[in-house]
Order: sequence, then structure tokens, then C-alpha cells
Amino acid sequence: MKHFPKLLSSQIGFDVAQSILEGFNRHYGSFRAAAVHAKSLFEAGDWLALQKLARDRIASYDDRVEECVRLLEDEYDAENIDDEIWQQIKLHYIGLLTQHLQPECAETFFNSVCCKILHRSYFNNDFIFVRPVISTEYLENDEPAAKPTYRAYYPGKDGLAATLERIVTNFQLERPFEDLTRDVACIIDSIHETYGAFSEAVNFQVHVLSSLFYRNKAAYIIGRIINGELLLPFAVPIRHVKPGLLALDTVLLKRESPFPFVT
Repeated sequence: MKHFPKLLSSQIGFDVAQSILEGFNRHYGSFRAAAVHAKSLFEAGDWLALQKLARDRIASYDDRVEECVRLLEDEYDAENIDDEIWQQIKLHYIGLLTQHLQPECAETFFNSVCCKILHRSYFNNDFIFVRPVISTEYLENDEPAAKPTYRAYYPGKDGLAATLERIVTNFQLERPFEDLTRDVACIIDSIHETYGAFSEAVNFQVHVLSSLFYRNKAAYIIGRIINGELLLPFAVPIRHVKPGLLALDTVLLKRESPFPFVT
């Protein structure tokens, strides 16, 4: 039988939890700044700078984790904290996340730090997050600066084509599209060819990550279509096709990549 900590009475437990969350906040702040910079580099077609930014952004996560581990070892001798205090650290951390805008990502950062410190016993589920405790799906937030993990669209009223066009334009890329209506029609044709035509269910909706994913010379829209019991993931790369013009290059629905719409 698992024993729940008697009281959240440890000041060290709270301080360690606070320090880990501060480490995550530093990481996420730099991550968001890099995402904004990546958008401007993509629009300018500066591929070398975009590749360097991607490498630096990946390395930044490991750097922030190592930085947090060193701080906890120097300040709290974290490797020698006993098991009950580690359970309290996790519970304090949960409490700190109740109003946080990125709780799931913050839980992942917590796990990364703990696994570095508790390398000999990281598998103890009492110390790490095995599944999300606080889901962004249930967060209510009225702050205009807050950016949700994904956006939900409901095509029932305007139709799938109009919804997909709105998804693309909501990313507010400065360069215009060569023929967005044409590209969206090709996406819908590809979806129907792959999955067949389907009737709209009551829960018909499209979820799209709120930030573009940049790789090589493309900016990817990542999302999924939900319709009844169907869950249809997709990725749509945006590319430069002519000087000053963009296009939806294809739609990726399975592991095998289809031919592009625009050559």
C-alpha cells in the first residue's frame, strides 16, 4: 500500500518545487521567443539562420534542465533528499501548476530534472508524472497574452474548406499565398481519397497546434480532424513556391508521403 505524505510541511520541498518551475519558465520563455523569431526567418527565406535556430532551440532544453539540476544540487543537495520529501516536492509542484498556462509541458520538465537527479531510482512513479495531472484542455483563461497549445475549429457551419482556409490565415504569415483556395481543395481531395467520404458527426471539429513547426524549408501545420469515432491526424507543409508567394505543398496523412500539390 502506498503511503501519502502526512503533511506538506517541508520548506525544502516547496523551495525545490518552486525552483524547478522557475527553471521551466525560463526555458519556455526562450522557447516562445525562438518560435516568434522562426516565423520571421521563414517569411524572409533565411534557411541557414532557421536551421541554426532549430539546433539551438533543441539544445536549449537540455541546457535549462542541466542548469536546474546544478542549482538543486548546489542549493539543496538534491541527490540526498529522502523519499518522503521527494513526494512532497511533487505535490507542491502540482499545487504550483493549478494556475499555470502550460502545466503538461511543465510536468515533462519536472520529470527531466528528477530523472537526472534520481538516476538510480527514476522509475519510482511516486516521484515523477506518469500521466498529466492538470490538463490544458480544462484551463479557463481570459488573458489576451496567453497562447493555448492548440486551437479548435468547428466546420459544421461554414464547411471544411472555409475552415481550413481560416486555419491557414490565422497563422498570419506576411507573405501571400499563390492560390490558397486551390491548395485547400487539393487537401480535401487527398483526405477523401485516403479515408473515404464521411458524414459530419455531432462532434465534427479540427484541432491544430497553435504554432507552426519549422523544418528545413517548410513550415508545418500540425493537426487532427475529429468526426465521431474517427481521429484523422494530418500535417500540411507550407513552402515558398515563387518570389514572394507561399503555397500548401501537400498533406501528410500517413507515414508514406504523397506527391506535392505544387512543383
